[in-house]
Amino acid sequence: MSQEKFDSTDLKILDALQRDGRLSNVDIAEQINLSPSPCLRRLRRLEEEAVIEGYKARLNRNRLGLAMTVFVQVKLRSHSADSVAGFEAAVQQMEAVVNAHTVSGSADYLLEVVVADLEGYDLWVRQIQQLSMVREIESNFALRAVKADAPLPL
Repeated sequence: MSQEKFDSTDLKILDALQRDGRLSNVDIAEQINLSPSPCLRRLRRLEEEAVIEGYKARLNRNRLGLAMTVFVQVKLRSHSADSVAGFEAAVQQMEAVVNAHTVSGSADYLLEVVVADLEGYDLWVRQIQQLSMVREIESNFALRAVKADAPLPL
């Protein structure tokens, strides 16, 4: 769905929800100056069209003992279909990998890895080093988040 199909009311609903996913329909309607019934119809349409993919809690990594975030650039030995599929399947199974992107540039993938500490990262690195299709990894340790979980620019 292209952004052209969204009017300003749809965008206001989306903006309100991405700032607070626990808002009730009544709260959203009140915030955007719309009555609850049409607000609910729009909300359901946005859900049905998969513009809203779901709702989830944002967890505090530090309080959960997952204080280390590492951005890992991965280069593969080969870009064959089997190599790519094998790597992507392996990454899907790694709980420490919370985001994974195919990228352009000097690396093939950029992974966001979340672990408790350096020992946890070392254990994860040993996992990825065992993958035969991995040629090289480069780790960038996050020192602190300057901006995180920002709303999408609507």
